[in-house]
Amino acid sequence: MGHGGNVIDELVTDHREVEELFGKIEALPPGHKDRKTYADQATIELVRHSVAEEAYLYPAVREHVENGDALADRELEDHATAERTMKDLEGCDAGDPEFDRLVGALMSEIREHIADEERNLFPMLRASCSPEALDRLGDKVRQAKKTAPTRPHPSAPDKPPANKLLAPGAGMVDRIRDALSGRGKLG
Repeated sequence: MGHGGNVIDELVTDHREVEELFGKIEALPPGHKDRKTYADQATIELVRHSVAEEAYLYPAVREHVENGDALADRELEDHATAERTMKDLEGCDAGDPEFDRLVGALMSEIREHIADEERNLFPMLRASCSPEALDRLGDKVRQAKKTAPTRPHPSAPDKPPANKLLAPGAGMVDRIRDALSGRGKLG
């Protein structure tokens, strides 16, 4: 993650990367250990992506898009649902009977969320913001993803300013835990 371009291009590229990970999960038979690794990789990317959207994209939607408060609130609800699913998934191994149900639910939730953002939210944002503003938002989102958490924290704040203050510390702790445990690494 961290591709360059305006905020919409950045987030759409993230969406494609997550979809690629979902495809890898679906290509493996149930119980295969690499399904957990790919699920962890997807979770890492989704959490970073969500934190960046919550810090910068949704405040911009509230400010610039007609009916932006309602749109942003709905997006935050989607994030909260997916984050709870990711938290439950975190405790499952690939062989756990709950793993397939949870990963299936996550893929369904995320695919629906992505389709909605790309069909509705992003075109509205593009129509209401200047190209320069979209570029600045892209830079902010890329910066936020560098320090964002990599694990789901369902009880963490999802609106500024608290989310912007707490995310970098949680992100540092998460990255240390990931490095020590090898989480998200094929091996």
